[in-house]
Amino acid sequence: MPFFRGRQPETSVWRRFRSGLDGFTFVREADYYSAHVVTNAERGVDLFHVLLDHFPPAVDVTIDDRRRQRNWAGTAIALPDVQDAVGRIKAPLAAAGGAEIAIYTTEDQLTINPHLELFIYGRSDRWLYLLVGLGLEERRVVATRSWKLSRHDFEPAPELTEALDATVARLGLAPA
Repeated sequence: MPFFRGRQPETSVWRRFRSGLDGFTFVREADYYSAHVVTNAERGVDLFHVLLDHFPPAVDVTIDDRRRQRNWAGTAIALPDVQDAVGRIKAPLAAAGGAEIAIYTTEDQLTINPHLELFIYGRSDRWLYLLVGLGLEERRVVATRSWKLSRHDFEPAPELTEALDATVARLGLAPA
């Protein structure tokens, strides 16, 4: 005897591909708010790119390549240029990790760490509502992947290395 199921509700792409570990913590500190977002690698990189939409037209950028122990920084870089550069490195970054990218202003900071977890710091609580709106669940604790690794613990990733070098050149970042 066949069983018939009713119409399944539509699910968003964010909900369909999330893992059981998706979530974030949100804490109010003395003079700022902080969020720690943990999800799978691809979604973490996608969220990083999507959240850039909520920054002003000019931002400061730092990139830390943990494999090569090299750092770059730049100030007052046009946000569309940063969004384009991040969009170009999404695939190799999600595949390999090992680089930390921070985008910041005097009011907010968005960082993706080498383990592809997001850290957000802001002077207002607006990030809480943005994260919930993207389908993430607020939790008391998230299962972190941020453990201490040396640069030798990351596998070689020539594609990411090339992409980072191109990003540094494209954005005009200087060694830090």
